[in-house]
Amino acid sequence: MSEKTPTQPTADDLRARLDASFDSLLDELAALVALPSISSDPSRAADLEASAQHVRDRFAAAGLEAEILRVTTPEGVEGKPAVVARTPRVEGAPTVLLYAHHDVQPTGDVSRWSSDPFVADIRGDRMYGRGASDDGAGVVVHLGALRTLGADLPVNVVVFIEGEEEIGSPSFTTFLTTHGEKLKADVIVVADSDNWKVGEPAVTTSLRGNCVATVDVTVADHAVHSGMFGGPMLDSVTCAAMLICSMYDDRGGIAIEGLGGTPTADVDWPEDEFRAAAGLLDSVELVGSGDLAARMWTMPSVSVIGFDARPVDEASNTISPHTRFQVSMRTVPGKDPREAMDALVAHLEAHAPFGARVEVTPEEAGPGYQADLDSPVTALLHEALTEAWGAPSVNIGVGGSIPFISDFQRLFPDAQVVVTGVEDPLTNAHSEDESQSIPDLKAAILAEMLLLTRLPSL
Repeated sequence: MSEKTPTQPTADDLRARLDASFDSLLDELAALVALPSISSDPSRAADLEASAQHVRDRFAAAGLEAEILRVTTPEGVEGKPAVVARTPRVEGAPTVLLYAHHDVQPTGDVSRWSSDPFVADIRGDRMYGRGASDDGAGVVVHLGALRTLGADLPVNVVVFIEGEEEIGSPSFTTFLTTHGEKLKADVIVVADSDNWKVGEPAVTTSLRGNCVATVDVTVADHAVHSGMFGGPMLDSVTCAAMLICSMYDDRGGIAIEGLGGTPTADVDWPEDEFRAAAGLLDSVELVGSGDLAARMWTMPSVSVIGFDARPVDEASNTISPHTRFQVSMRTVPGKDPREAMDALVAHLEAHAPFGARVEVTPEEAGPGYQADLDSPVTALLHEALTEAWGAPSVNIGVGGSIPFISDFQRLFPDAQVVVTGVEDPLTNAHSEDESQSIPDLKAAILAEMLLLTRLPSL
């Protein structure tokens, strides 16, 4: 890496600027929390639109040319409002695309929250509220970095704030192909991931893919009396349970063949910290084999995420003829999700209990992500994170999936994609009492400023 140019602000300069403006950036995050931009709820369409307008106006106030765009997919799916903003042109400089999303998850049972989900509440070193971290903090990292750098920004920046990430980005590919010229960049920074721990930054170097399938198990064409027919005939619920159990070995690992996986990780995840973050009961054993972090990041997993059966309060003495369940299978980074889905379908069909009719309907198959560990941009990001946090930045995987990252890689093959974020194991994203570490938010803004000011020297 070459020496810094004389006009480039030093890390101390940037830190001092950020100290002076950080309270106003916390106010920006609180304003985002107040917007109930739930993309999965049609009744919140006006709120989602208001969120897009708010984000557009905030970047416009920071000196960017900002607009709201949306597309309709070839299948007729109308996309949600996204914000695209661009800084004034710097001739000869590289272009960086900064990604985040302004939509949020539903609140779930509001009674389980300690405070109003849509009123930012600062308790200790954390701000609580829906979207405070996922991904309002990502939006504020981009806004804060650009606003604080101002005229000292040495690169061209395109900001892309999506409005449908929480529903799987259904129009994402169409959006990229439609507006590819506006979004084309040399470096893409995705701010929608995790850090290793509070106060310990990380670059996300892998993400698992996700395959979702619905499974129908049928044993008869109608319900029959459990006393008259029970014994030689199993109910469909029991057969569905047996089919689910077939996907696991006696240690709880995945028994589906052909999924692959790597059992080692770069970091050690202490079991007590995992249990605390997961809320796991003391009596419940951990399953699978390999490093604990690897079981989360680079090994496959299968979870039953939906199950249709007669409710207990409506129970009757009948043998259920049909049961439906849905599974989410997280696939290892680099595995073709279509091959993984084929392996899942083949396994379920081959393990139909006692001849029960098993019908598997694939719903979605999103790819994982594997970073280029030799990329100079990845090295520079580690440098910036380490300097901003004052703690070594590490490589981590994330067990969840962000399928659109592979779209970035596929449609912009010449761009270097890096994934970072501001979440941590205490964030509770998608659940009640979602929160954001305030010191980590501040460090993330500083790290992005350092990255942007040093990119031209690569």
